[in-house]
Amino acid sequence: MSHDRSYHVDIRPLATHWQIHFEAMASLCEVLVDTDDENLVHRIARIASQEAWRIEEKFSRYRQDNIVYKINQCQGGSVTVDDETAELLDFAAQCYTLSGGMFDVTSGILRRVWRFDGSDLLANPEDVDALLAHIGWDKVRWNKPTIALPFGMELDFGGIGKEYAVDKVWQLISEHCDASVLINFGGDLRVTAPRRDGSAWQIGLENPEHTDSQTGIFSLSQGALATSGDSKRFLLKDGVRYSHILNPLTGWPITDAPHSVTVAAPTCIEAGMMATFASLQGTDAEIFLDAMEAPYWCLR
Repeated sequence: MSHDRSYHVDIRPLATHWQIHFEAMASLCEVLVDTDDENLVHRIARIASQEAWRIEEKFSRYRQDNIVYKINQCQGGSVTVDDETAELLDFAAQCYTLSGGMFDVTSGILRRVWRFDGSDLLANPEDVDALLAHIGWDKVRWNKPTIALPFGMELDFGGIGKEYAVDKVWQLISEHCDASVLINFGGDLRVTAPRRDGSAWQIGLENPEHTDSQTGIFSLSQGALATSGDSKRFLLKDGVRYSHILNPLTGWPITDAPHSVTVAAPTCIEAGMMATFASLQGTDAEIFLDAMEAPYWCLR
């Protein structure tokens, strides 16, 4: 484990379960465990935090010592990747195809010209256009296990990283115990099993315009939830709200999308994919979700 950040886990008993807190992937991570076994809680805390930090260190674009940095620095050359990275690259390729090019892990470089801080400062159109030449999964040469990026392009797994981490932690915990555990990484979550009394975990949905209040409750005894929205990252100019969710084909924010889209699915990465796809549909988000036949909650 590296030493450039503080690794701390907080464990506390609540009335009916235990609560584990730590930070990873720029999010507050919470794990709830329905058990009386304190030793088990500490084992789960160690499993969850270590796996989340491992994934963050391996796939964060902010580091200069991992596989993502190596790929992004290949400058037109090629890099051979391990099986786990290949799995994520295959998923990224699938998302690109299924979304018609709207979900694109090469579009992260748009962060250079967009700052979603709640202000009215839009990007310079010329700066956006200059970056479009370096965006497009179809320009990437992915021939497992070798990937080659054209000069000036980058990969950014930020759009799928948390959901992937939730599913990996779920898998590890499920292998170690039968207790009911809720894994929640920044609002993307998955449950291992119903609670001891047979009930479901009650998940409050945040109100995007009043983040200290809730707009609804999901009952979850198995499966996953993921949310996509612009409650904290947006621009507002001349009455138009610009979401931080960017269209990689134009380089500009999606407008007229729901403030929040929450989707239920068997796995967190599936739920996250559908929630993001729906947001990218803008005004047609609900039509898309109805066609997917997945339980969802949209707030406009």
